[in-house]
Amino acid sequence: METELHLRQLMLLIQSLELLWKDRQDFYAFGNLTIYYSPNQRKSEYFRGPDFFVVLGVARKPRKSWVVCEEEGKYPHVIIEILSDSTAETDRGLKKEIYQETFRTPNYFWFDPNSLEFKGFQLMVGKYEEIAANEQGWLWSQQLELFLGIHDSQLRFFTPEGKLVPTPEEVAEKMARKLQDLGIDWRDLT
Repeated sequence: METELHLRQLMLLIQSLELLWKDRQDFYAFGNLTIYYSPNQRKSEYFRGPDFFVVLGVARKPRKSWVVCEEEGKYPHVIIEILSDSTAETDRGLKKEIYQETFRTPNYFWFDPNSLEFKGFQLMVGKYEEIAANEQGWLWSQQLELFLGIHDSQLRFFTPEGKLVPTPEEVAEKMARKLQDLGIDWRDLT
């Protein structure tokens, strides 16, 4: 893990997507997990550890790693790299090339939590084309059917209607405020 900002960003992406898709059992979303993609089915060669990735059409269950040959040959549908001084060059170059040429990942994004640099790419006829931002500066993920955009200096998900996808903490805070408005102290409920 690069920095505290990296960890907080990864947790935010994982938790908010899992909350939004709480009723779905057909995806896997996680971060800082190794993806093994050796054509020889060996874990000792050909592996990458994207910061955050989502695979669609698979069982939602815990995994120790993502092993492509054990997952019906499925690669991530979406990858997000969190840039840092030590990884930015690789994320923009080598990793982008691997995700385009080998993984064939339809949506690739990168985000720098310090400079707020944010770019996204859609795989079109085998090559990444930059995704154009909407009026809010958000980028559409065709795979997730969600926008990604910067909110309070963090990369966040937004619904097609433009609503911020909340984190579990934000949902709990909203409920606590509603209870408070009703004259109920949430601490009395525990």
